[in-house]
Amino acid sequence: MSAPGQPGDEPGDGGASARPPRSAVVDLGSNSVRLVVFEGKSRNPVTIFNEKAVVRLGRGLETTGLLNPDGVEQAVLLMRRFHAVARGMGASPFEVLATAAVRDASNGPAFVERLRELMPGVPIRILSGEEEADYAATGVLCGLPNADGVVADIGGGSLELVRLRHGVKGQAQTLRLGVIRLSDRAGGDLVQARALVEQDLAGVAWLPEAAGRTLYLVGGAFRGLARLQIARAFYPLNIVHQYELRADEAREMTGWIIGSTRRALERLPGAPRKRLEDLPYAATVLRRLLRRLSPARVVFCVDGLREGWFMRHVAPEVMAQDPLEAASRDMARRLGRNDALPPALTRWTAALFGPEGGALVAALGGAETESQRRLRASACWMSDSGAFEHPEYRAEQTFLHVLRQPGMAFDHSTRAFLALTLAMRYEAEPDQPFLQPARRLLDHAGFRRAEILGLALRLAYTLCAGVPELLEGTSLTPRAAGTGGDRLVLRLAQDRGMVSGESVSRRLDRLAQAVGLQLEIVTG
Repeated sequence: MSAPGQPGDEPGDGGASARPPRSAVVDLGSNSVRLVVFEGKSRNPVTIFNEKAVVRLGRGLETTGLLNPDGVEQAVLLMRRFHAVARGMGASPFEVLATAAVRDASNGPAFVERLRELMPGVPIRILSGEEEADYAATGVLCGLPNADGVVADIGGGSLELVRLRHGVKGQAQTLRLGVIRLSDRAGGDLVQARALVEQDLAGVAWLPEAAGRTLYLVGGAFRGLARLQIARAFYPLNIVHQYELRADEAREMTGWIIGSTRRALERLPGAPRKRLEDLPYAATVLRRLLRRLSPARVVFCVDGLREGWFMRHVAPEVMAQDPLEAASRDMARRLGRNDALPPALTRWTAALFGPEGGALVAALGGAETESQRRLRASACWMSDSGAFEHPEYRAEQTFLHVLRQPGMAFDHSTRAFLALTLAMRYEAEPDQPFLQPARRLLDHAGFRRAEILGLALRLAYTLCAGVPELLEGTSLTPRAAGTGGDRLVLRLAQDRGMVSGESVSRRLDRLAQAVGLQLEIVTG
């Protein structure tokens, strides 16, 4: 939004003419009803409003064939509010997606007609099971474009399974294994629930061919499992999205949740109290999936149906962008001072981590892989994002901002790597207490790589003051020097005003100590 008095402002509009477009979707589920308002049409959805209420529309559906009457009345009140919020925020398109409970209830169409009278002109779609699965898989692919394995999206009324093959959607199946419906079908008996899950999963003919791949978990009940495990394990990052477990860790977690009392679970910080009665059923479903698939890993995904809906309204060329690169460039535009500098920094730091890196690269386990190169480029794009923080707190503030930022593009080790790199770029010391999450989330080689990249970026900014033209004609290169020992060579173009001052020498010396090389400055 432009500042008052800037071009594009009209008196009284608060700069609204410059505001990015907004869109909104209501996920009318069997367990909860949620409104999400997105801003912009970028590769990574930006959520500016997110409100949910648990109404349990699907409670009793299995026995009565009808929507829960109390849930219907609560949903009507919520939809009245959501309609006002979406319209007040200027969201267009604004759409309602109804899932399993409305789809399967005999009074589902009448309920939808009531909502249409309440919200004239607002599209309300009753998704088929296949459509619901497709939206969920699209949401997962938004943040994990090369996902390979099975998406399992659990709701209150159904479980959607989708086969992904390196980013391409394949077979899909909808099962009556949502947590509310499973509880109703089993009469509240977890032993019976286990038998029902086993029976239903056995009917998915394509499931065995996905064995050994990744299992991607979507849906509120699965997120509830992750929240409990994060609290129980004193995990250093309270972010569910892309939280990972090994298969054996996930299996142990399901046994713990199934065997725990509600009171024991309630004592954990952040326990999702309104979902606790559902979690043993979600754990039962997950335990059976683990047995059937023996996955290499389990990844929890916050992105699902709603993000899948958003991506259907994004241009194909935007969807084709790399989510990590897009998020990093966006941060550079919003928080940096010169978005022409990051590509130069990416080139300037390449020699440190390439085949010519000699002893340094050997100490890091070899020349960087393509994924490590992408991560380094992302750090270069984000490297000025703390420019406007208070100097005394810049390192810590930037570290925490990057580590905890919202967004689907970052798994937890990526967050830690980028956060640590930027903290070092802003003169943090590696042993400072606020860096402890990075120590837990990164292995030794990853921590060292981030530390060295951060020190190199610190040196680069000292040399060029954030101006890309001043970085031209300089280079930073490890060089083998025979019996004299490997050296770190900084070349400075004296004719461009790049001279070796005290600040440059100090930062170069700090980098040389970190990489274990003798330093050399060549001028001219």
